[in-house]
Amino acid sequence: MNNFDYYNPTHIVFGQDRLAELDQLIPADAKVMITFGGQSAKKYGTIDTVRASLGHRDIIEFGGIEPNPQYTTLLNAIEIVKTENVDFLLAVGGGSVMDGTKFIALAAKHPSEDYHELLFHGFNPVPANDAITLGCVATLPATGSEMNMGGVITFKEQKYPFMSPLVFPKFSVLDPDLTKTLPKEQIANGVADAFVHVIEQYLTQPVNAKVQDRIGEGVLKTLIEDGPVTYADNDDIDARKNFIWSATNALNGIIGAGVPQDWSTHMIGHEMTAQFGIAHGRTLAIILPNVLRERKEHKRAKLLQFSERVWDITEGTDDEKIDLAIDKTEAFFNSLDIVTNLTHYGIDDAGIDSVVVNMEKMGLTALSETGDLTLDIVRKILTATR
Repeated sequence: MNNFDYYNPTHIVFGQDRLAELDQLIPADAKVMITFGGQSAKKYGTIDTVRASLGHRDIIEFGGIEPNPQYTTLLNAIEIVKTENVDFLLAVGGGSVMDGTKFIALAAKHPSEDYHELLFHGFNPVPANDAITLGCVATLPATGSEMNMGGVITFKEQKYPFMSPLVFPKFSVLDPDLTKTLPKEQIANGVADAFVHVIEQYLTQPVNAKVQDRIGEGVLKTLIEDGPVTYADNDDIDARKNFIWSATNALNGIIGAGVPQDWSTHMIGHEMTAQFGIAHGRTLAIILPNVLRERKEHKRAKLLQFSERVWDITEGTDDEKIDLAIDKTEAFFNSLDIVTNLTHYGIDDAGIDSVVVNMEKMGLTALSETGDLTLDIVRKILTATR
């Protein structure tokens, strides 16, 4: 196991009927901006319930944060926060709303109005000294943003990650009932997103990190068991609870502590989302199986572990076990009605060229946990996915 620091200050408020506790979680004199996405949060009464739980506090609403939140939209929120002296942000939604709110929290305290400067640091913490305190009411399990310090913002049609310990949510409310109005497609995307988050940290190179590996394997097996149940049965609260908690634990830092991390599937997927508008979780499910096939020898030891511990494959040669595990992974995504070939999405050779060219422009030319996944390999992966 490699050396590591682990820090996570987020208070998780998990379970049904917990929204009333917002009154105790936010300072009584706080001026609160509630951030959210589309009109579903209004339509289904979530925002009204949140407002009621906040009592007599001074409240401002800011809606319209898009999937893959747009920098230009967030600029409007930042100006309102500064003008109205907002001192607490409450994100009500999924990963995009939470990510956008984290960016607002940092940018509102940035010393200049060149807020885009916060976006060009990759996975290194941004140089920031202050941020507005934020909390989350998670309504879409997927990204784990409710319990981590990262986000992804779309700036000039490109997706940029950012990191800062200043934007760990002070708390996050995880109530399964708030997810029951989600379209089935979003449940499927969330299961795939959480699954691949674990894979990016777990299926790399062995460093004898037994605790991290076994936590990761537990999350993967839970997603395999309860993700399809949640997708098929809207009323199975027990399965939904396990799915929600799996998505949070997939990216709260514990699985990735002290181990190599890959993230090549995410980098390719981000480009597909930016260029073709395919939902983030869906792009990951499309790309991952052929990333694993292409990197079979590179990831051989962990792929064998994955096949035996996650998919319970005990018979056959090592190659047969690994191949079957990858096939089962793709079939798992397909069982959620996620089609895993590019042709289905209208992406041809020209589209593949466009993804590769854009990745080069973004400097994404040496991916994976060992930095040896080059753009010619990206092209092979995408071509095999057609």
